[in-house]
Amino acid sequence: MSKLSLIVKREYLTRVRKRSFIIGTLLAPLGLLIYMLVIIGLTSYETGGKLEVAVLDEANMIKQLPDDKGIHYILSSGKSLDALKQEVKDGKINGILRVPPISSMQKKDHTVFYYADSKLAPEKSGAMERKISEKIRDFKIDSLHINRGSLEMLDTDVSIDPESISNVGEDESKYTAGVGLAIGGIMAFIMFFMVLMYGQMVMRSVMEEKTNRIVEVMMSSVRPFDLMLGKIIGAGAVGLTQVLAWVILSGAVTFLIPLIMHVDPAQMQSSMPQGPGAMDPEQAQGDALRIFSELSKQNWPLIVGSFIIFFLGGYFIYASMFAAIGSAMGDDMGEGQSLTLPVTIPIILAFYITAFVGVRNPDSGLMVFASLFPLFSPIVMPFRMAFNPPWWQVGLSLVLVVASAYFFVWLAGRIYRVGILLYGKKVTLKEIGKWMFYN
Repeated sequence: MSKLSLIVKREYLTRVRKRSFIIGTLLAPLGLLIYMLVIIGLTSYETGGKLEVAVLDEANMIKQLPDDKGIHYILSSGKSLDALKQEVKDGKINGILRVPPISSMQKKDHTVFYYADSKLAPEKSGAMERKISEKIRDFKIDSLHINRGSLEMLDTDVSIDPESISNVGEDESKYTAGVGLAIGGIMAFIMFFMVLMYGQMVMRSVMEEKTNRIVEVMMSSVRPFDLMLGKIIGAGAVGLTQVLAWVILSGAVTFLIPLIMHVDPAQMQSSMPQGPGAMDPEQAQGDALRIFSELSKQNWPLIVGSFIIFFLGGYFIYASMFAAIGSAMGDDMGEGQSLTLPVTIPIILAFYITAFVGVRNPDSGLMVFASLFPLFSPIVMPFRMAFNPPWWQVGLSLVLVVASAYFFVWLAGRIYRVGILLYGKKVTLKEIGKWMFYN
């Protein structure tokens, strides 16, 4: 077994067997389970208790209001405002909702008044406004003798269906752009998170061995370049192992959530908002089928294969730079912030370009440049892959990122061999630049 493989094996097994790694790997899905349970609990939690609200309809527009959001509406039955206020003071009801007459049918704004000694929660206030608005709308329709069927005919949903001119057989729909945007955004976020996290893991590993002076013993039998490369590969394997464990455990957690919470699909559908603005279950099912159809049309072998190459290229580029920075840093992490900043800026900038420019136009000039520039392309090009960029751009970007990975690993090795044995001196970026040319 070669020395490089021994270093990779040692780096991998040492970290995987750590108690912190095992606990962190197991606690992440457990945290996801707790998070989802909390979200479900907060969603179903009824705030503020039940309110008994008397409705004083001065123009007889409202009639009876159905209960909603924990509010029980009671008709005033000819009682005066003063009498209802006395009932609030006696604790018989919680508040009074006074609806004055509308001054004109053309007026769009109308103010209603709520009398109570306690504050009205924003959720309940919004529910009251929606109910009153619907009732006044119905009142106007009846007063103007407008046919409700004719009003519904005025509503028209417009959707753009893209049609290709050159590729006649290529069928696209209004969901194509949205699906591509979702796929690209997810891949860009995963790439940003993984490259940044695993690169910093390599830097911390190098710093630990330098501060503990373990590296002095290892350097007696291993070349500095092999030691650095072994740490990069080993740390990457640790990260991939952890991600794989998270995916499996998170899938199991997602499967167990309905069983733990005893969620009934029929009950969930019945609890969905109803009314004119609510989504039709049949329409939602149809939209889901069309989205799955768009997902099946994607060139997944090309997307996944390219994603893996871009991930490995981006990881080696940034992990090698983090390893070089880790070899130059001392015990004080505060002094090393100025060294890590030039490495993290391109990662963050690439993510911002994707988030703010790519979502608007994936084929803009800035996006094309960023998808070819090796420091940006590991994050930007996977995002563009879902929008079928020209094949030559994808091929050129792959060649550049692979070549850059080789170059940065070689360059980081020259910095690593000098910095790893340097102690007690504050290093600047200018001095690191000189190390590249040492013989």
